[in-house]
Amino acid sequence: MARWLPRSTDVTRFCQKLNRVKTLEDDMMETSFNRCLSTIDLTLLGIGGMVGSGLYVLTGTVAKEIAGPAVIVSFIIAGFASLLAALCYAEFGARVPKTGSAYMFTYVSVGEIWAFLIGWNVLLEYMIGGAAVARAWSGYLDSIFNHKIKNFTETHVGAWQVPFLAHYPDFLAAAILLVATAFISFGAKVSSWLNHVFSAISMGVILFILIMGFILAQPKNWSAQEGGFAPYGVSGIMAGTATCFYAFVGFDVIAASSEEARNPQRAVPRAIAFSLGLATGAYILVSVVLTLMVPWHTLDPDSALADAFYRRGYAWAGFLVAAGSICAMNTVLLSNLFSLPRIVYAMAEDGLFFQVFSQVHPRTQVPVVGIVVFGLLMALLALVFDLEALVQFLSIGTLLAYTFVAASIIVLRFQQQKVDAPAPAAGGRPSPEAREGPSAGDLKEYESFSDKLQLVDRDKSKEHREPGQLKAAFEPYLEFLSDFYPGEVVTVAVVTLMVSAICLCSILVFGNTHLHLPTWSYSLLLVLFSLGFLLSLLLIWAHEQQRSTQTFQIPLVPLSPALSIVLNIYLMLKLSYMTWLRFAVWLLLGLLVYFGYGIWHSKENLREPRPQRVSARYVVFPSGSLEERVQAVQPSPQPATGLPDTDTEDGKR
Repeated sequence: MARWLPRSTDVTRFCQKLNRVKTLEDDMMETSFNRCLSTIDLTLLGIGGMVGSGLYVLTGTVAKEIAGPAVIVSFIIAGFASLLAALCYAEFGARVPKTGSAYMFTYVSVGEIWAFLIGWNVLLEYMIGGAAVARAWSGYLDSIFNHKIKNFTETHVGAWQVPFLAHYPDFLAAAILLVATAFISFGAKVSSWLNHVFSAISMGVILFILIMGFILAQPKNWSAQEGGFAPYGVSGIMAGTATCFYAFVGFDVIAASSEEARNPQRAVPRAIAFSLGLATGAYILVSVVLTLMVPWHTLDPDSALADAFYRRGYAWAGFLVAAGSICAMNTVLLSNLFSLPRIVYAMAEDGLFFQVFSQVHPRTQVPVVGIVVFGLLMALLALVFDLEALVQFLSIGTLLAYTFVAASIIVLRFQQQKVDAPAPAAGGRPSPEAREGPSAGDLKEYESFSDKLQLVDRDKSKEHREPGQLKAAFEPYLEFLSDFYPGEVVTVAVVTLMVSAICLCSILVFGNTHLHLPTWSYSLLLVLFSLGFLLSLLLIWAHEQQRSTQTFQIPLVPLSPALSIVLNIYLMLKLSYMTWLRFAVWLLLGLLVYFGYGIWHSKENLREPRPQRVSARYVVFPSGSLEERVQAVQPSPQPATGLPDTDTEDGKR
């Protein structure tokens, strides 16, 4: 029976395959795309992805049903929370100017299977998001014409009463998606120009709303007679924050477009900062004027702005608001259709998804196959499916991506940078330069043994400490951690930090409601998991980081990414159990695709060395010459293991 069980070496090798990271090219600016987007182009793409129909619908809904006029505070907190995730994207986008967004960032720092699952979830997120916005666009336009389009379709085509299907086929939503797909396929410059037009109209309408709104403002609408500024208290403000957070999820289109930016090292961080700042300002100011124009408890959640102008005697302003809403939804559609094919392209280019999606049109320099295929799939979703039940699914994919990108920032920042090893002489033996011991303060890495093996200098006090190594000040107290490879302890601490965050947030969300914990156990568990989180954070901080680079770096690492991780996990646990069930089903489908196709066609799989019949072990001594430090130990007889070839007589057989 035991012979059928997998050997430990096979299990180890399999886990290494799942967690292998992407090898980046030396010249990361080289690309088959057209680097034509400026900082302004990227900024407007980000604004288009964030300032959509939510500005016209979400503000009124949260103000009336959740937070009252304190929706302003909800947007401020949500904007700050989004800033933590946005800064992580900004650092990665500047350091790794490749398309793929969260998928790519996870692949270069955490591992392959995690990157695939992130990309798989983002793929569905964009598909459902684009189709849902198209249906909202269609419904909004239809309401302007007193639902004549809906009535005509139901009369001449018919209505459906089938679960998960729409009540009637929405041809208008499918048509707008097909038109948008056609424009996107013409190239990044055409897409950017079209986004400029719609964004300019949308921002003009927002400016009109703010000017007219402040003219019509009545401070008494915040008075105690109308319920006060925060009628639902702090709990209402925080509940509003959780809802408002999803208004800012569109900034990742900037990171997905970094391979088409002219100067991504400067343009991506600036565009993310500008777009998030402008979007946050727009949401806050529109919330101010909306709750000052009319009492918050009389708002119409479906068309709050248009209704507010109508009740103040400016019915004509409703048409301007409707035009701005439609243009804003157009920019969100373009953002979804722009980002999705590029993420699919990145996955296909790495071999994790079907190779046909890695084709780039030679003239337009865009992944035209991905644009057409996924544009058609979006149109089909919008045509026949009821997307209201699936819209909440969008949140979990976004929050999961934010969580992994924040964790990736910590791993990357404490990761040891590659050091070029001296070229081996003929026969695989080290060159004469390599045979000389390392000079003081000059450590050499010998990749013929292991790309993680590094000879230690005799005088540790004068040693130049690399990223991932324990800081000198903590070595007397944490000396037992010095035996680990650089970055190894940090990786374990990041995993512990995420587990502690999940447990902590689970107690906060479910402790009193679902688990019905007594007060003493609730408090005890909160203290224990908080201590685990803080100790993991301190352990990470006790190690050396990479020194400042020329590209943007998020401040206060590891604190800033850790706060982002906690917030994202908390918001994920607030989602309904049906959302988690659908998420689990989609994950299982993704794992089938990965183990059926991706793991075998991965380009990193092709880079792995072929199995050999000999393994070698090396012993590193702390002093003496190189010949004394590194001694080969005869390997014990064992089957092929796939380790690099060694210069032995057995290896030639």
